[in-house]
Amino acid sequence: MKKIFLAIVLIVSSFSLVEAQSNALGLRLGWGAELSYQRMLQANRLEVDLGLDFGGGLNAAGVYQWMFDLSQLATGFNWYVGAGAYVGINNNFLVGAVGDLGIEYNFNIPLQLSLDWRPGLYFNTGANNVGFDWRGFALGIRYKF
Repeated sequence: MKKIFLAIVLIVSSFSLVEAQSNALGLRLGWGAELSYQRMLQANRLEVDLGLDFGGGLNAAGVYQWMFDLSQLATGFNWYVGAGAYVGINNNFLVGAVGDLGIEYNFNIPLQLSLDWRPGLYFNTGANNVGFDWRGFALGIRYKF
């Protein structure tokens, strides 16, 4: 068990050493609050969010985002589009697919602000139906490291 733990620590720390300023950790605030982690994957990135919605439910989303430069506005601006998966537990278990469209600004200090929209198509296992949710607007505030 100690060897497995040590191996995981070494692998994670090696990723951190190789890609400085390529990760971000913070909050995504919209129809609830989510702990948000972003990891650059060459020119694009992966975002993983865990949170609570205002209805009292727990949710998790993983989104692959394609990044595009908007430095013609000002240095530090990007826009992105993405797709991914969602799971949630409220009164029922939800599973679905989400899209993502947003803009972000990276300051000269390790701070990132973003505004995005993450609509989704969800299957509600308790009600046995499919629905579309458009309420995915959120403000992201993240520390880059």
